[in-house]
Amino acid sequence: MSFIDKIKNLIKPSVFEDVFVAELVAALSPERVRFDATERFLHSHDSSVFDEGNAGPICFPITTREVQTIMRISEKHGRSIVARGAGTGLAGGAIPLGAPVVVVMTKMNKILEIDIDNRVAWVEPGVINLDLSRYLQPFGFHFAPDPSSQQVCTIGGNVANNSGGPHCLAYGVTDAHVLALEIVLPDGEVATIGGLDPEPVGFDLRGAFIGSEGTLGIATKIAVRITKNPPTVRTLLLSFSSMRAAAETVSAVIAAGIVPAAMEVMDQRITIAVESFVGAGYPTDAAAVLLVEVEGLVDGVQIDASNIREIGFKHGATDVRVAETDNERELLWKGRKTAFGAIAQIAPDYYLHDTVVPRSALADVLEKVNEVAERYDLIVMNVFHAGDGNLHPLLLFDAREEGMLEKVHAAGAEIMRISLDAGGVLSGEHGIGIEKQAYMDELFTTEDLNHQNRLRYAFDPQCRSNPGKILPAGHSCADIQSLKNVPQGVWG
Repeated sequence: MSFIDKIKNLIKPSVFEDVFVAELVAALSPERVRFDATERFLHSHDSSVFDEGNAGPICFPITTREVQTIMRISEKHGRSIVARGAGTGLAGGAIPLGAPVVVVMTKMNKILEIDIDNRVAWVEPGVINLDLSRYLQPFGFHFAPDPSSQQVCTIGGNVANNSGGPHCLAYGVTDAHVLALEIVLPDGEVATIGGLDPEPVGFDLRGAFIGSEGTLGIATKIAVRITKNPPTVRTLLLSFSSMRAAAETVSAVIAAGIVPAAMEVMDQRITIAVESFVGAGYPTDAAAVLLVEVEGLVDGVQIDASNIREIGFKHGATDVRVAETDNERELLWKGRKTAFGAIAQIAPDYYLHDTVVPRSALADVLEKVNEVAERYDLIVMNVFHAGDGNLHPLLLFDAREEGMLEKVHAAGAEIMRISLDAGGVLSGEHGIGIEKQAYMDELFTTEDLNHQNRLRYAFDPQCRSNPGKILPAGHSCADIQSLKNVPQGVWG
């Protein structure tokens, strides 16, 4: 009796009508291929407000070879695949459409090599973002991209969405910190793109892969640039009587030639929620607060902090506070990075946006966002990466209320168009996924979109890798792939 037949005898025979699943089990192990209804339901969603997902079998590989095997078995059976990290995505990028194989990379979580001299670390995609920085701390280094979900999000997910974070104002988003990638293409071939040389030869396929949201293949090893910890850090908290004054201060600081490590703005509603949740010392009577961090050599940091303080008061700051201790600084950042969790005190659900607008348009766009929320009778809270104009308005709601999701999505569509009309773009760090797919042709021309599709097709000629994402209908080779070859009796 073959191994596959033995497995069939151990599991419900009706499930194994699909030989495809049996082959996956044989290639990995019974405990690392899941196909029960509960597991499929859990892996049919991410942290977004979209619920169209329908997962097929769930695979948990632990080696590159296993990822190769999953790809080859899936190709043999004409089935699509979707890579998944921690499931913290907010744009629906990891939501499986049409019962594909969901390849969960969280068990590939080793830090493989640290090269301090060359400031490079090789990691597997399931390494948690913050765990890498904690590992590097004794060496005096860290990984610069710091999404608010860094306590749980994975490096592989950061690569897929080209994630950012508060400190990416000075350091840049994930793309600036990835040197090379080992990837498994949809046909199972393994390739290394990018390189550790200062100028790798050939096209920048590394840059094309980062931010592709799993549509070009799956990363199995990642060489990241590690950043030396700064000698001195100063964190300032500026209070304002209006959001416009805070936004204008952000523009004025940049106009003065100062580029802080981070500039974060929170409005009064979110500040009150954060203070109630964490007790970080935020003023609850301010209409807006601006958290600014400067770092570098002692003298330069003191000059920058002094100039920011002066600019703040000139533009209407009612108070400027400087964190006096590391504990005080860490508490302020804890408040900022737990802001999304804090809103659970107010409503059970939220829709978090991710558009980017010119800094000069911040105040006007925020006023329009608030008008949209008021018109739809929704609570909105604003917390955002002000330095690079990356807005994160949160629409709070209760999904159990009839018609609420439709109302939230309608308001969200208006917010996206307001941002585009202001000269902005659809995403700063969350990706396109399902959320913004329908608006891509409002940002890009037909020719642009067709070229993007040609790039995708070059990596994935059968269009089986995360189908139904990013490119809008009519421009994607995967328009109908997500619904093909789905054995409805088992997975439909």
